[in-house]
Amino acid sequence: ARRNPGPQGQAALSRRVVLALDQGSSNSRAIAFDEKGRVVARAQRPVRTFHPRAAWFEHDALELARTLERSCDDVLSALPGNTRILGAGLACQRSTIVFWDKKTGRPAARAPSWQDGRAADIADALRRRRAEVHRISGLYLTPYYSAPKIRWFLDNVAAVKRLADSGRLMLGPVSTWIIWRLTRGEVFAADPSTAQRMLLLNLRTLDWDDGLLKLFGVPRQALPELRPSAGDWGSFTRGGRRVSLLAALGDQQAAALGLGARQKGSTVANYGTGAFLLHNAGAAPRTAPGLLTSVGWTTAGRPAAYLLEGTVHAAGASFNWLRDSLKLFKSSAEIDSLCRASKHRVWALPAIGGLGAPRWDYTTKTAFFGLTSQTKPADLVRGVAEGLAFLMAEIAAAMRAAGVRLSAVHVSGGLSRVAYLMQ
Repeated sequence: ARRNPGPQGQAALSRRVVLALDQGSSNSRAIAFDEKGRVVARAQRPVRTFHPRAAWFEHDALELARTLERSCDDVLSALPGNTRILGAGLACQRSTIVFWDKKTGRPAARAPSWQDGRAADIADALRRRRAEVHRISGLYLTPYYSAPKIRWFLDNVAAVKRLADSGRLMLGPVSTWIIWRLTRGEVFAADPSTAQRMLLLNLRTLDWDDGLLKLFGVPRQALPELRPSAGDWGSFTRGGRRVSLLAALGDQQAAALGLGARQKGSTVANYGTGAFLLHNAGAAPRTAPGLLTSVGWTTAGRPAAYLLEGTVHAAGASFNWLRDSLKLFKSSAEIDSLCRASKHRVWALPAIGGLGAPRWDYTTKTAFFGLTSQTKPADLVRGVAEGLAFLMAEIAAAMRAAGVRLSAVHVSGGLSRVAYLMQ
């Protein structure tokens, strides 16, 4: 765990704070901000991704929850006793799905990540319904969204099937699982930005779609209720402190808001485990060939905000592969210098998990072209950086072809520190 109470004496001066909770594919984090936006306390814990088979990406659902809860506990314990917590917001990875037992609260299986492709055959078998699914949900029928994986677990994991048959199955995005635990089972809900990633939400009614539920054979009673992104999400007690949860949102939508993309026409990019280009389309859903129409955020009594979105499946994940599996470097801090040290260009297609927008190709594999006896590790790292840049540029080209004007793009995420990539 990393714990940083902030600048010397700052915590002692702060009396009113907002708590931000973030559960992602790589880490769980908690940060307390004062009213001027300064960090008062922060904590972070890593989470593991398991790869038991090719195309399988899994998390331990309890680890996802406990690492966030403990990070939250660390931050709360660092605050002076007289600190008033104005409220908390939760951002979570979107398409990862959790199955658990309503009675015991125990997960019924590992949580398949948004990167998990085990349900490719199920998605492929429904290919004739792709246009219909896209029209209703705003998303493409791929194994990376939850519905095909839910069907796969209902068909192949006995514990999940038993719970469904007995009426005890609960399933939902990571945010739903986290909130259910924090509130001790009082709140079983999802906001539209994460619910949409289940591939079961009607983009226009912002409710579960009966036709999609029937298509994938998902029992409605196992699904969470739907609530606005900003509003009453209940409260929880940690370390003797009562905290009101006032917002729940998908991580990319939260990043877009954090980068200032609240107005129609603004565009942001976020480079994390995956990479995402998001354009604020305003209060009406906007479609474009090869791109996603995503729910941005909702507030009670106001129109929803919609995003035009393109995704690269493996951004940080590609560099993690070069570091952990190929041992080409030891720290992500080396990426920029390795790119600049490269003397021989290698063309790379970073396609771990296939290609996202605008191609949605889940069969193409990662490939390098132009390897010679002179190729060095730095050349492979540079090739991946340039390959990711080309993939993002292709998404930008799809947006421009749809009439989107891209002027300034604000960027965040761990890879935004790599100047060679950002140029």
